[in-house]
Amino acid sequence: MSPNDAVFLDFDGTLAGLQDDADTVFLVQGMDQVLRACAHRLDGALAVMSGRDLDDLSRRVPDSLWRFGNHGLRASAPGGRATESLTAAPSGLLAALSEISDTYAGVRLEPKGPVLAVHYRAAPGVEVELKSALSDAIAPFADYSLQHGKMVFEAKPSAANKGACLLRAMQSRPFLERRPVMIGDDTTDEDAFAAAQSAGGIAVKVGEGATVALHHMDSVQDVHALLKEFAST
Repeated sequence: MSPNDAVFLDFDGTLAGLQDDADTVFLVQGMDQVLRACAHRLDGALAVMSGRDLDDLSRRVPDSLWRFGNHGLRASAPGGRATESLTAAPSGLLAALSEISDTYAGVRLEPKGPVLAVHYRAAPGVEVELKSALSDAIAPFADYSLQHGKMVFEAKPSAANKGACLLRAMQSRPFLERRPVMIGDDTTDEDAFAAAQSAGGIAVKVGEGATVALHHMDSVQDVHALLKEFAST
C-alpha cells in the first residue's frame, strides 16, 4: 500500500473475524483509530465494502469512512448517511426462500433489500441439500443468481456486484486516478478482485480458497498488521 492508492476493505473475515452469530462481529479495540489514520494518509480514499446492509455496516465501522453496503447497492460518504431505499426482493422469491429456510433447523433467512442471504453456520450438514433447493427456487428469476459464501448462500440480482461498485467509485474523488487495492476473503469479493486487477491495481485474498487475486494473506491478524504499519508510517 502507498499513500497514492485507493483502498477497499471487506468487513467480515477481513477487518473482523467471522463469528457464528453475525450480530456479534465488531472491530477489535483500536482498529477504528487505525482505519481513521489510514484514511487520513490516503486523503480519504479508503472504503469498507460489504455484503451487509449499509445501515448495519455503519454501526460497525467509523462513519468518517466511505462505506459501501449491500454488495455496492448502497453507499455513504464520510460523515453522511444514505437516504436511498432499496426495493425488496420479488415477493415470490422471498416466500420460496423463507419456506426453504424454515424447513431446516439452524438455517436463517436475512433479507437485505433485493439481496436474500440464507445463513447455515448453525447447520453445516445441510449445505448440499440446501444449495439444491435454493438453486431450484431461484431458477425462475432471470436476473438472480446464487452465490456461495462462507456458510451462507446469497440470492443476488445482477446489480449487486462489488466489482461494479469498485469501478464506479474509481471514477470520482477521492478514488479517482489512484491505484485500486482490494482486500477481501470470500467469494463475494472475487468480482472486486478482478475489477481492481483489471484497473491496474492489486487484489489480496485473505485465508484459504481458490481466487483470482494474485496476492495472499493468511488471516485477519495479517490485515490488521498491514493497516497498523501503514497508519504509523
